[in-house]
Amino acid sequence: MAEAQEKSRSRVRRSHADTDGPTRPQVPLPSHAEQARTLVSQASEGSLATLSHRRPGDPFVSLMPFAEEEDGSLLLLVSNLAVHTRNLDADPRASLLVREAEAGDRDPLGLARVTLVGGTARVGAPELEMVRSRYLDRHPNARYWVDFSDFSFRRMRVEEAYYVGGFGVMGWVDGEAYATAEPDPLRDAAAGILEHVNEDHVDALLLLARHAGIEAPEEARMTGVDRLGFNLRVRTEERVQGLRLAFPGEARTGARVRECLVAMVGEARESQEAQEGEADAGDASR
Repeated sequence: MAEAQEKSRSRVRRSHADTDGPTRPQVPLPSHAEQARTLVSQASEGSLATLSHRRPGDPFVSLMPFAEEEDGSLLLLVSNLAVHTRNLDADPRASLLVREAEAGDRDPLGLARVTLVGGTARVGAPELEMVRSRYLDRHPNARYWVDFSDFSFRRMRVEEAYYVGGFGVMGWVDGEAYATAEPDPLRDAAAGILEHVNEDHVDALLLLARHAGIEAPEEARMTGVDRLGFNLRVRTEERVQGLRLAFPGEARTGARVRECLVAMVGEARESQEAQEGEADAGDASR
């Protein structure tokens, strides 16, 4: 029994805000490069920072829709009338901030974001048809202006990225690691998984939080899921804390996530029943 509990707890990690209680072993996470690629793949716009041609050296930030290429390069459709286009003509360096969509009452500083840093270049004629098609797949409404003479495509190659996964989770990613990383296979299913679990399996989340060692959780919500595990936000009477739980094996599909969750809940329930049985036996012996 003790061995099973220790094995289960090896799949648990609390957030940096959790400063009391036993130290928990690390739980596997996708790399910063993978998490950054996943975040960008789920977005279609960001904040583009260029260097002002009007006020040399000053930053200038614009809203910028984008499409993503296989290697993580970004495709930007820009107008000659836009200030950021004139800025790029004068200095092709740029950065683009992409952030996780806001979710309920979560602190915006606790949401994931990534700043992509690189250089831009005008897309040449041989690639225009392919680039145009890829961009319109992501932004179909752009078909109304994509062929106007004052519009052109720029490609931004990511030379470096700075990923922030929330409080206390951050790091630089070099260009090669970013280009070769793959977005998480659950990225398209994640939103549906979160909605379903948080609406229909609240009791199971509370059970998993208790099994992970959190005493008297009052609320538990799944805030993120990937192929290696999932994140919970757990509220107790004293505080709110983050919790990371690992799947017993990789989950690359929604069906596999369900199998893993069923197994984890079953293990937690079995452990709870065993502890209750031991407590009852102790009471009876007094």
